Amino acid sequence: MASKIHTAPDEFRDHVSTVDEQGKRVWVYPKKPKGRLYSYRKYVSYLLLALFFAGPFIRINGLPLLMLNVVERKFVIFGVLFWPQDFFLLVLAFLVLVVFIILFTVVYGRVFCGWVCPQTIFMEMVFRRIEYAIEGDSTKQRALDKMPWNTEKILKKSAKTAVFLLLSFLIANTFLAYIIGVEELRQIITEGPLHHLAGFGTLLAFTGVFYGVFAFFREQVCTIVCPYGRLQGVMQDKKTVVVAYDYGRGEPRGKLRKNQARTEGDCIDCHQCVQVCPTGIDIRNGAQQLECINCTACIDACNDIMRMIDKPEGLIRYESEEGIAEGREWKFFTTRVLGYTAVLVVLLSALTTLLLTRDEAEATILRTPGQLYQQTAQGHVRNLYNISVINKTNRAAPLTLRLLHKQGTIEVVGNALVLPAQGIAEGVFFTEIPKEQLTGLNSEIEIGVFRGDELITTQKTKFLGPAQ
Repeated sequence: MASKIHTAPDEFRDHVSTVDEQGKRVWVYPKKPKGRLYSYRKYVSYLLLALFFAGPFIRINGLPLLMLNVVERKFVIFGVLFWPQDFFLLVLAFLVLVVFIILFTVVYGRVFCGWVCPQTIFMEMVFRRIEYAIEGDSTKQRALDKMPWNTEKILKKSAKTAVFLLLSFLIANTFLAYIIGVEELRQIITEGPLHHLAGFGTLLAFTGVFYGVFAFFREQVCTIVCPYGRLQGVMQDKKTVVVAYDYGRGEPRGKLRKNQARTEGDCIDCHQCVQVCPTGIDIRNGAQQLECINCTACIDACNDIMRMIDKPEGLIRYESEEGIAEGREWKFFTTRVLGYTAVLVVLLSALTTLLLTRDEAEATILRTPGQLYQQTAQGHVRNLYNISVINKTNRAAPLTLRLLHKQGTIEVVGNALVLPAQGIAEGVFFTEIPKEQLTGLNSEIEIGVFRGDELITTQKTKFLGPAQ
């Protein structure tokens, strides 16, 4: 497609737009965007930012909306508690997410990058807008960076740095709350850093990382670090909807001249689409450029110019490569989309079934190592067991153990078992079964763990007895 746009070689595909021939960083000064789509992006960003900062405080069934405590190996997703024993569910959920991302990308391209990605939201809708407010638009920012250090430059750079650091610290606190929980974070803040050196050090490290990303690394996260942008060429095809330039309508380009009949295309080569691009590319070079995050800033800029020169909007728009090249109507249900949809439905069905049938607790019952069976005067056989019960809910409760499908008794050694909320209960107990109930040297038995009269989980184990 690019060959129809340019007569020159596609040299832009040989290097990243933010790196020059000497391998040095080319700093991007994007013009402040405006327009209908930008307004929509702001509304979406406000909603997602509100959810991000409120997320650690939102509770479902007494549990946080999301917590990924890697240290304690405890994960809470939408108010559901997961332990390492539920790792297969997390793997399945990750597979569902991957297939969904692939399906979404096949159909809609990198809409996620431009509208939902946290990097884009914080960079373009928070930090970049603060930069515009303090330093001005792109022209003033470029002039400020070139001028010698004077009072104006010191004040503006210091103010921006202070606000950026404060915001990075706030984001770091919120991010840490998703890992260790609000209660643990509150202790770090209220009790002081001396009592929580590891937690406070982690908080400072997160602050430094976020500040470095949004103050210096910026768009290079998308063009160099993020694997999603590099994989988009594999996941997209000619039917994928992307931000695209209609070269059939825009070419050949030519400047607008007064009182002259226009023989060129609708593109007047004003470069407004290039000036607003946060990654420094020219969308007119063709679709599926590595650096394009589909942020729609170029669409708004071009539509604004088209209105000024009395031309139809949509010279740059959401469209598939096939739609631009052949004028075909976009179709949602392609063979590829149907295939990914079928896989996604199967995975979602399996995940939903496993979540709905998941026990509220999980017990591990093993015979105590090194202990043989005991025979009582009544002719019964006793075995000693260790039990560990993991609570997958936020409700604490006393536990009782009962033998299922066989006659016999269970006697807990020491204190009664009490299952703490989101915790683990451990204990030792004797199981006593009449000899005639046994089927051999190793009989299989099933033990039920009850919370009151409610059976919350069962566990099968072996019962050692005399040979028949």
